[in-house]
Amino acid sequence: MSVFTEETRERAREIIARYPADRSRSALLPLLHLVQSEEGYVSPAGVEFCAEVLGLNKAQVGAVATFYTMYKRKPTGDYLVSVCTNTMCNVLGGQEVYDTLAEHLGVGHDETTADGKITLEHAECLAACDYGPVMTVNYDFFDNVDPQGALGVVEELRSGGRPMPTRGARLCTLKEMAVQLAGFADERDGAVADGGPGEPTLRGLRLAEQHGISVPGFDPNTPIRSKAEADKAAAEAKAKAEAAKPAPAPEPAKPAAATGSTAPDVKAPDDKSPQVRTAETRQPDARTAVPDAPGTKVPTDGTPPAPRDAQAAEAAGAAANPPAGDGKPAGDEAGAQQRNLKEAEAGAGANGAGPAVASETGVQK
Repeated sequence: MSVFTEETRERAREIIARYPADRSRSALLPLLHLVQSEEGYVSPAGVEFCAEVLGLNKAQVGAVATFYTMYKRKPTGDYLVSVCTNTMCNVLGGQEVYDTLAEHLGVGHDETTADGKITLEHAECLAACDYGPVMTVNYDFFDNVDPQGALGVVEELRSGGRPMPTRGARLCTLKEMAVQLAGFADERDGAVADGGPGEPTLRGLRLAEQHGISVPGFDPNTPIRSKAEADKAAAEAKAKAEAAKPAPAPEPAKPAAATGSTAPDVKAPDDKSPQVRTAETRQPDARTAVPDAPGTKVPTDGTPPAPRDAQAAEAAGAAANPPAGDGKPAGDEAGAQQRNLKEAEAGAGANGAGPAVASETGVQK
């Protein structure tokens, strides 16, 4: 089992201290990068180390480490070369770049060269479609690559060089990159002073300059204030706005009630629409008054009516609403219908058939 250095343990304590005491589990992601910076991947010892310092079990740490592709579960080379083979880059030749590198290096996806320098992988998307096809080395971009250009990059890496990415800072090893992902600065001299933005990224700015488009009132020389300065300025602006508000006019005195009382009117606590009170009774929440609270009235179901009263009400309702007459389609002759019914009844009486048969006979005739 690998033993982590004291520097790594000190950095782990520093990472955990960034989070509230009851939220230390949030430090797991940078801690996984930290152990990867020492071993080159997240080993079983690294999983155990993270579990130990955070008070978790190894299954919890392993579940996170296996979810994110940036955490490698087996030894990885100094330089992780990722070639985008998703739709846009693939159409522009990304798959050809990957196939060329795989044949030249003698490795496949997620495999490392024998000298331990290069690990090759194909990536689903590197979020740089306007630069496609793209390739990254330890997550720094090489834009608009072709097979020969990609071969030149990996050969320079294998010979000990560090080619300059198209965008971003100068290259570093995967372990050095993991230190940065854990939240620590790159200490190399001028490490973040190189590189620059790509032309497709600046295209919007170029169009804005060409057509004279700018944000109203924007001053690019305005300094960016700290949070404390911004909060102070906001508080001063709020106080100034409050002071500028006119004093509210006093409300006119209401006439005294007929009883002669001069006490102000107080809105009744149950002054609500029947719909609101009914809804609160059926589905109360924290603001719903309880039935026995002082000064409140919550509607409750009354005593159910006696069976006899219910029957009388039902009979009265039926008497007040006689059934509708038979609806006859327009154009039907009432005389013909009556004649057919009489003939059906006569036939049923002669044959001794029941009502159902008589009805059927009538229809058939």
